[in-house]
Amino acid sequence: MSDPHGEADVVTAGADLEDASIAVVAVHGRGATARSVVQLVEQAAKRSGADEPAVLAPQATRNTWYPNSFLAPIDANEPHLTSALDLLGRVVDRAADAVGRDHVILLGFSQGACLSSEFLARNPASYGGLAGLSGGRIGPEGIEWDEEATLAEANADLDDTPIFLGCSDVDPHIPEDRVHATAESLNTLGGDVTVEIYLGMGHTVNDDELDHVGRLLKGAGAD
Repeated sequence: MSDPHGEADVVTAGADLEDASIAVVAVHGRGATARSVVQLVEQAAKRSGADEPAVLAPQATRNTWYPNSFLAPIDANEPHLTSALDLLGRVVDRAADAVGRDHVILLGFSQGACLSSEFLARNPASYGGLAGLSGGRIGPEGIEWDEEATLAEANADLDDTPIFLGCSDVDPHIPEDRVHATAESLNTLGGDVTVEIYLGMGHTVNDDELDHVGRLLKGAGAD
């Protein structure tokens, strides 16, 4: 399959996109479902008291965005990775057409956080925010991302897009140093990055992370 996610479903929830002031593009993890990450957004919105966002959550083919670890060579995850990034671009554009790109938040957990972080890094612009929960930019150990080339090609930067990266220090799938490398990369691209490393948490989402997401929702909804 040259485009394995080309006909993926997109689950919608929350406010109607046409009436919403905020949109969240929510990306699930490996083996999970779009519905599961929608519930995470709903929890964060409820805790924060933010305006109800429109949620758009694409569903990966066979519940997996790409077959191998995010630390594998890029080619080892093709064509699934490119297909997933292209799908994410279409969903983000759909949300941005309705509410404006600076009111669109990308949120992902695990494999979804890796995909969301990589999408933002490859497509710099002013967004409402990024919440990367237990994830990081994609590529093998020792990869050197060329942020200057990306900025020149896009003729834009992240324009202080608020970015939250949360992860455990003992996550079995996400090395802590990749979270910090991702933060450095996104800072170089013009993002306003906050990193929280949680001691002994493992591969999950905690209440503090939900509160950070809630703050992103409130910020993206501000005029």
